[in-house]
Amino acid sequence: MDARNHIRIGISAERFLVVPPERTVGHFLAGMPMVYATPMMILEMEMAACDALVGHLEPGWITVGTEVDVRHLAASPVGATIRTTARVIEVVRRVIRFEVEAFDGERRIGAGRHGRGLVNTDQFQKRFGAG
Repeated sequence: MDARNHIRIGISAERFLVVPPERTVGHFLAGMPMVYATPMMILEMEMAACDALVGHLEPGWITVGTEVDVRHLAASPVGATIRTTARVIEVVRRVIRFEVEAFDGERRIGAGRHGRGLVNTDQFQKRFGAG
C-alpha cells in the first residue's frame, strides 16, 4: 500500500482527556508532582494521529509509531481537560508525518512532530508471531 493514494495532507483529528491521577508523573515516580506526565501526553498525540487515519487505510493495514519529536511546554494538574490534535503534514509512500499539539484550555502545553509507518497486519503477525 502506498499511503500517497489514500492519505492527504491536512487530514486531522483531536482527542480530549480529563487528566486522571494515573496519568501523572507522581503516579509513576514517588515524590514527583501530580501533573500530566510527558509520556502520557505523547500517547494522546499518537492516538490522535491514529484517529486521523480512521477510514483512510485499506483493510489489512495499520500504522505504527516510528518517530517522536515533542516538547512538553507546561504542566497541567489532575482534573485539567487536555485537547490533543494531530494533522498530516507529509506523506511519503509508507510514512505519514504529523504536526501534533496539546492544549490545557487555550494554553499550548505540548508541540512537535510524530511519524507513523504503514504495516501489513498479516506480514507483521507472521514475522513477530503477534496475534
